[in-house]
Amino acid sequence: MIAYLKGTLIRKTPNQVVIDIGGVGYCAAIPLSTFFMLGEVDGPVELFIHTHLTDNALSLYGFASAEERDTFLKLIGISGIGPKLAMNILSGIGPAELEDAIRRADVARISLVPGIGKKTALRITMELQDEMEKKERVLVAKDSPEKEDLISALMNLGFRRKEIERTVDKVVASAAKDAGFEKMLRDCLAGMAKV
Repeated sequence: MIAYLKGTLIRKTPNQVVIDIGGVGYCAAIPLSTFFMLGEVDGPVELFIHTHLTDNALSLYGFASAEERDTFLKLIGISGIGPKLAMNILSGIGPAELEDAIRRADVARISLVPGIGKKTALRITMELQDEMEKKERVLVAKDSPEKEDLISALMNLGFRRKEIERTVDKVVASAAKDAGFEKMLRDCLAGMAKV
């Protein structure tokens, strides 16, 4: 999986870039916010990447910051929101402004993004508010770094957050204090296989 690219910017449009890395051109879709942060063609460029694999294609999505990529991953984790719609959302509202709108339950602001109706804006607000509240509760707990790392790893493997939290809670609660991340991840995968 490609997670980061650094090379020379060969081509850029408002929704796509081509980066030359050692003679190989990587094409990545980008949101408008990243486009405005890019330098000139033939200059250096760095992007945080999400590799999206489907039955028909392997697509790269590039972002100027890790925060922007993380927001994209949260958005595509919501039922009914695919990568194209998530890129559209990030082109219309930045990660910090989106998080603020979600915290304030400002559905009207989110629905101002082209292609986002009130129902979709409400679903984004409800699901991401729940996730923010859970994350804040987890950060207060002693086991939060391990738990969040396990949840993140399992989500990267394709599991949905709602499906994995209970299993991760059980594994973290029953794990020995010296249990390593790899052992807990194996235990989580074994627990998910039983679900």
